[in-house]
Amino acid sequence: MNVFLELLAREASAVEFEGPVLAARAAGADAATLEALDQDKIAALRVRALLRHRARRETELSALFDTAGDLAGLRDLDAVLEAIVHRARQLLGADIAYLTLNDPERGDTYMRVTDGSISARFRQLRLAMGAGLGGLVAQSGTPYTTPDYFADERFRHTTTIDEAVQEEGLVAILGVPLRLGTQVIGVLFAANRTARPFVREEVALLCSLAAHAAVAIDTARLLGETRAALTELSEANTLIREHSDLIERAAGAHDRMTGLVLRGGGIEDVAAVVTEVLGGRLTVLDGEGLPLVGPAELDDGVAEAARSSRALGRTVRRGDAFVASVDVAAAPLCTLVLRTDHPVASADQRILERAALVTALLLLFRRSVADAEGRVRGELLDDLIARPELDGLSDRARRLGVHLEQPHVLVVARHEGGRERAAFWASSQAALTGGLATARGDEVVLLLPGDKPGLLARRVAAELSQSLGSPATAGGALAGAVPEAYQEAGRCADALRALGRSGDGAGAAELGFVGLLIGGGRDVGAFLTDAIGPVADYDERRGTQLIRTLGAYFGTGCSLSRTAEALHIHVNTVTQRLDRVGRLLGEGWQEPERALEIQLALRVHRLRHP
Repeated sequence: MNVFLELLAREASAVEFEGPVLAARAAGADAATLEALDQDKIAALRVRALLRHRARRETELSALFDTAGDLAGLRDLDAVLEAIVHRARQLLGADIAYLTLNDPERGDTYMRVTDGSISARFRQLRLAMGAGLGGLVAQSGTPYTTPDYFADERFRHTTTIDEAVQEEGLVAILGVPLRLGTQVIGVLFAANRTARPFVREEVALLCSLAAHAAVAIDTARLLGETRAALTELSEANTLIREHSDLIERAAGAHDRMTGLVLRGGGIEDVAAVVTEVLGGRLTVLDGEGLPLVGPAELDDGVAEAARSSRALGRTVRRGDAFVASVDVAAAPLCTLVLRTDHPVASADQRILERAALVTALLLLFRRSVADAEGRVRGELLDDLIARPELDGLSDRARRLGVHLEQPHVLVVARHEGGRERAAFWASSQAALTGGLATARGDEVVLLLPGDKPGLLARRVAAELSQSLGSPATAGGALAGAVPEAYQEAGRCADALRALGRSGDGAGAAELGFVGLLIGGGRDVGAFLTDAIGPVADYDERRGTQLIRTLGAYFGTGCSLSRTAEALHIHVNTVTQRLDRVGRLLGEGWQEPERALEIQLALRVHRLRHP
C-alpha cells in the first residue's frame, strides 16, 4: 500500500500504478497477495482520479473567481470578454474559444471576441438566427455540442458558415447561450480541430463562464447608460445654469432700463445699457428711419428685417445685424439695430426686444408731452394772431419760456400733405428753439426767436421739406405786430409759389420789387439799396452820372447810340459808364427780372430825388 501512496504523492501516471502488481507477479507472489495488490491499485487509482477531479475543480473555481474579480473592477468590456474567452479555452483545453452577440437591429448574431482563431473570414462571420450551431443556440437558448460539425444534421448548414468553419479547421464545437433573465444576448463557444466530445462538466463550466460574460455585458451596458445619464444630467445642468444666467442677465438689464425711465433717463441711456450688456454697436431709428442714436442703418436689408420684426413680434437677424422694431397702430415707431461680431443668444435677443419696447414707451411719452405742450403753445400763437388784444398773453408766453419783448420772426410754411407730421415737426421745433407753433390746415405757423426773416424761412422750408418728403414753402416776417407779420409771411409764401420757387423760403426784403409790393412795412429805402444802392453811392462819392446814364439807357430801349444822343456824349463814354455799372451791380444786371427791378428802382429814385 505504501508504494501506491508514494505514486499518489508524486502524481504518477495511471500506467505506473500497474508496476507494483507486475513486480509481485514476476516475484511469484501467491494469488491472495496479487488480489490484495490489485485492490490497492484500484483504490489508489480512484483516489488519483478524485484528486485530479478536485484539482481541476479548484482550477475552474479559481478561474471563475478571477472572472468575478474582473467583473468587480470592470473598466474595459473588451478586456473582460477576452479574459473570459481565453479562460474558457484554457480550462476546456480547446483549440479555440469565441463569443458572439445578437444584433437586434439586423436580426442576426456576429463574432465579438475570439481566442486561438487563425482565419480572418471566421473572425468576421455573421450568423443568421437559426443558422449553424451558433445560430441555433442563439435562437433556442439551449446549449448544443457536436463531436463532428459537418456530419451533424441537427442544425441548418449554410455555405457562408460552413466555408468559414472549414477555413478555421473546426470539427468539435460546444456552444452555450449568454442569458440576461429570459433573454439570450449571445453565445459562448469552445471548439477543437479534431473530433472529440465535450463532457457534461465542460458544458457546465462553459455555461458558468457564459453567465459571467452576460453579467459583464449587462454591467457594461448599465455603466454606459449611467455614464450617459450622468453626461446628460451634467449637460442639462450646464444648460439650465446658462439659461438661468441669461434670464438673470435679461431681468437685470430690464430692471436697469426701467430704473432709467423712472429716473428720467432718455433713449441714449437705454442704448448705453444695451451695448454694455450685449456689446456691439447699436443704432436707434425713429419711425421714418432717421437715426436717434448712432449712425443711419436703414438700408434695404435692415428695412426688410424691421418689417419682419414688427410682423413677428421678435428679433430678426440679417447678416451680422439683429433688428427689433416696434409699431403702434400699424405705424412704425422705432427700430433698434445691433451689429456684433459674436452670436447673440435667444435670451439676449429678448434684451434687445425689451430695449425696443422701452424706447417705444419713451418716444410715446415724448410725443404725449410734445402734443400737450404743442397744444398750449399753439393756442397761445393762435391768440397772438387772432386776438392780440387779450390780456395776459405776455405772461402766458413767459411761462413757456418765450419772451415776446425780444426780436422774433413769424414764419408761415405751406405744404402739400402730411398734416399730422408737419404739426408734430413744427411743435418739436418750437419746443427746441423756445418759440411757438400752430397748425392751420395745410400750413404751419411758427414764432421763432431771431431778426432775420429770410434766413429762418429758408431753414424752416428746408427742414420741413426733408421731414415730409415733399416741398414746403415758407415766408418770413419780423413779428413787431404778430397779426400783420402773419399776413406778410403768408403773402411771401404765396409769392414764392407764384414765382415757381416751391420748397424755398424768403422774407419780403429778398423778393425785390415783389417784396416791396407785398411787404407790410413798405421799406422803400431797403429796396433802393438792394437794387441800385452801389451805383447811387458811387455817383454821390465821385460826382458822376451813372444813375442818369442808366435811366437813359433803359429809356431808349437799351440802345447805346440813342443813349449817347440823349445825353449828348460819345457812344464810347456810354459804354464805359455801363461797364462801371456792371462792375458795381454784378453779373446778370441786364437779365429781364433783375432789369425790371432796376428800372422800378430808378423810377422810385427819381420820385424821391426830382
